Amino acid sequence: MSRPRTDPKSRTNGDDTTESEDRPGTDSGQVSPESAALTGERLVLQYPSSDEPVVDGETLSAQPGAVTALVGPNGSGKSTLLKGLADQLEPEAGSVLVDGQTIQSLDQKELARRLGLLSQERTSPDSITVEKLVYHGRYPHRGFFESVTAEDERAVDRAIQLAGCDHLREREVGSLSGGQKQLAWIAMVLAQETDVLLLDEPTTFLDLHHQLEVMEIVETLRDESDITVVVVLHDIEQAARLADQMVALKDGEIRASGTPEAVVTEELLAEVFEIDATVESTPHGPRIEPLRPRHDDDDQERPTERVARSDSGSD
Repeated sequence: MSRPRTDPKSRTNGDDTTESEDRPGTDSGQVSPESAALTGERLVLQYPSSDEPVVDGETLSAQPGAVTALVGPNGSGKSTLLKGLADQLEPEAGSVLVDGQTIQSLDQKELARRLGLLSQERTSPDSITVEKLVYHGRYPHRGFFESVTAEDERAVDRAIQLAGCDHLREREVGSLSGGQKQLAWIAMVLAQETDVLLLDEPTTFLDLHHQLEVMEIVETLRDESDITVVVVLHDIEQAARLADQMVALKDGEIRASGTPEAVVTEELLAEVFEIDATVESTPHGPRIEPLRPRHDDDDQERPTERVARSDSGSD
């Protein structure tokens, strides 16, 4: 896969000023809320069962027609931030805007025509066929009693072709492998034909072949349409190959944003991911070679030290 063709501008921090130079990987450009397809402004996101916000006052703006990747270690808040942008988690404070309109001002169907979400939490009857599953993506475009239109058929056919699952069209979802199910769900959200698409770890638990298929789908969307994609990815190197813009989070805070080349640095990997690594620039984006986990001032005993102590018989 080739590197993205676009040259996106990076977002700024939560107070709408350019991020300071003490944050590694910060790009000097900015995607203003007015020009962004999707913006979360000063979002405070908290689950009912938690005592403290997971995301506390962060701002993110996604450039129209580009791919923005959210990355960070486990528990960094990237999926929570995506849920807030998707109206799956109501903010305690702040607002989310799609094309300049707050999502609270849109009814459910209007929002579903503007914004599509592929979440990690999804279920369907095992007996439903792939084609029927994909047709469910057309619900925002039809009235309750309206029958399937030629436009619906065209959208479903295009989504199935784009997702590369035409050969699965008549298969029951329950008979599919994990990778095949993922392609079917992607086809369903593509059938919504939204301007903004949110993907929550779409390559997790997939083999390498299906991971590359999913990445090719996103690249095709970006290169052949004006769709805006925000994607959470666990693999930072994969994100760097795919994205026009990257946003790195840790402890619910945006630590850096900008182009992959600006964000993926040895300093950021040390600060955010707590690893020592080397970063090499390649035609396909930054290449990361992890070397070792970092430890805070040797306060944490390393695994090799625990083994050595155990072998010596010391307490």
